[in-house]
Amino acid sequence: MSRVRRVAVIAAPPTSMFILATPEMLFGKVEIDGLPGYETVICTPEPGPVATTGGLSLHVPHGLDAVDTADTVILAGSGSYTDPDPRVLDALRRAGAAGKRIASICTGSFALAAAGLLDGRTATTYWAYRRLLAERHPNIDIQDDVLFVQDGPVLTSSGYAAGIDLCLHIIRTDHGAAVANTVARHALVAPVRPGGQAQFTLTPLPPERGVSFARTRAWAMEHLDEPLTLTDLARHAGVSVRTLSRRFHAETGLSPLQWLLHQRIERAKELLETTSLPMDQVARSSGLGTADSLRRHLLRRAGITPSAHRASFSRLGPGGPAVPGLTPAAAARAE
Repeated sequence: MSRVRRVAVIAAPPTSMFILATPEMLFGKVEIDGLPGYETVICTPEPGPVATTGGLSLHVPHGLDAVDTADTVILAGSGSYTDPDPRVLDALRRAGAAGKRIASICTGSFALAAAGLLDGRTATTYWAYRRLLAERHPNIDIQDDVLFVQDGPVLTSSGYAAGIDLCLHIIRTDHGAAVANTVARHALVAPVRPGGQAQFTLTPLPPERGVSFARTRAWAMEHLDEPLTLTDLARHAGVSVRTLSRRFHAETGLSPLQWLLHQRIERAKELLETTSLPMDQVARSSGLGTADSLRRHLLRRAGITPSAHRASFSRLGPGGPAVPGLTPAAAARAE
């Protein structure tokens, strides 16, 4: 039976209700063998009413002692990010000394930096504050224009919505891609995205003649096992390859081929976790071609071999489901 992992979310006033709700919503949807995968506790330096950036007040009954019993500590961004509470810094330092996994969402990175947890590490923050963070803490390797960064046990994300990607990344690290993608579907948010995907710091171009590639992406997800090309995607979308490439990046932050590769690797992970298919069939069903190609891509992306990933995350014995999530035609080809 899996142990429930404890997550402490620190609310430093004035805090964001959106950020506080994100970990609770996503971790709360994780079930492993019918049991909760996480216990999420929101805590604050002074238990009781906590001011929010929206002018409301939230009642938070737990103090920072919740950090000491947590496996993962997440610091929510705060309107007082330039002047973090010393009690929060002390709690973060205790967590760091204990080797806990520590994460920040949005401007929470400033408190992690002030606590010395980002010294010599790679990190990120919301794009509008990157220069200020760099000026205050020049010993941090600040990554521009990424959703989130993990450096050892410390994770930092960019804006509010990137906190969703960070939490899904934590779930995937703990329980595998299949569980993380199931949570994403239940929460009606985008599937797990790579941390290196660009922040949406520029205003996306307006759709030309009503063109959007959501339907083309959905169609591609149903045909990942096929040798899709830019021409195939452009033909489905009814645009030129040039227009596809330009506008696809505006919508997703990735090129069409980068997006396809990411989805294929995620599909391969799910198949490794939820089926007992041989490696060659996993590779073919996910569109990665051969077992050697599957191994190469997974090693490059996740630093783990397919067999090791299956051993770490699979909950199936022999004879598990064949190929969940594939169209009947794709399942037949896999068999």
